[in-house]
Amino acid sequence: MEAIRKQATKLREQVARQQQAVLKQFGSGGYGGSDNVVTDEAELQHHQKLEKLYISTRAAKHFQRDIVRGVEGYIVTGSKQVEIGTKLSEDSRKYGVDNTCTSGNTLSKAALSFGRARAQMEKEHGNLLKSLGTQVAEPLRAMVMGAPLEDARHLAQRYDRARQEAEAQAIEVSKRQAKVREGTGNPDMASKLEAAEVKLQDLKSNMGILGKEAAAAMSAVEAQQQRLTLQRLISMVESERTYHQRVLQILDQLEGEMITERQRIQAPPSPRMESMPPPPSYEEVNGAFTSPTRNGSTDSTSYFLGEVMYSYQAESDVELNLAVGDYVVCPEAAIMIHCFYRFQTMAGPKANAKGKLVGSHMGMLKDGNVFLQGRWLKCSK
Repeated sequence: MEAIRKQATKLREQVARQQQAVLKQFGSGGYGGSDNVVTDEAELQHHQKLEKLYISTRAAKHFQRDIVRGVEGYIVTGSKQVEIGTKLSEDSRKYGVDNTCTSGNTLSKAALSFGRARAQMEKEHGNLLKSLGTQVAEPLRAMVMGAPLEDARHLAQRYDRARQEAEAQAIEVSKRQAKVREGTGNPDMASKLEAAEVKLQDLKSNMGILGKEAAAAMSAVEAQQQRLTLQRLISMVESERTYHQRVLQILDQLEGEMITERQRIQAPPSPRMESMPPPPSYEEVNGAFTSPTRNGSTDSTSYFLGEVMYSYQAESDVELNLAVGDYVVCPEAAIMIHCFYRFQTMAGPKANAKGKLVGSHMGMLKDGNVFLQGRWLKCSK
């Protein structure tokens, strides 16, 4: 239909040009005067402007319709995505609440965080779809089906029909003018020519009025289409930008929580600090401890401090359990060095380790020997 319309318009323009050429040959007077020729040329330009406006508004209408279809398809697809994402968030939350793992709750916490973040993102997605529907699709659909565009197109069609009638009437006037010039002497010919010219003027006047109204209406519709369509596109971009910004904030927070949890479980366990007294000072180690006697006098005895480098499990009740880092104070031992000591009491109360003084009545090491770095060494009393 559009191709036929264009072809018909071209034919009418060709006929109008031919009529103008014929009227110029008839000379002045009547419709074929110089004023009429100027008027027809201006009317032709006016008609071409209306044709351009019609093409412009039609293209904008099709573009608006394409936007509406695209947004509606996006809403349908997005609604399905929201449904799937909501189901995923519910499943994640359920796993986090149940917490069936027996070795920890790290994954359960991550699942709860993920489910909560996914629910927030799907909520933002739903808000985006609503915004696209109310702020983009519905206004553009109203413009496509709106009255202003239809009214302007009806005015353009009425102008087109009036122009066709005026062109046909101009041809009729030209024929009657030719018959009058032939001089047949029929008095009715002059009266019919006059009536045809009057009708042509009425049609031209009506055509001019309709043309101005149609041009004004089409220009207004074109401006409205350009302005409002641009506004809807900007609104769509702003809605999507806001959505993606909020989703990015949610994802950043979620990522931080999950990375923190992962670092917590991957970090090496901090060594358990056992309650132990600090090691003696250098002066205490190299000095001499004095122990009071029953009669109040002091008994000066040399003691030495040893730090256990390797652990040892006692094999009997009279042996001493030693752990790495323990400190042992040994009386009358000639060796003081960080090493592995193997102690076995000969008599007296049980020995005490971890920095406490070994009783003076415990006796010497077994056979007077100490095990140092893989070999037994002799200790002096």
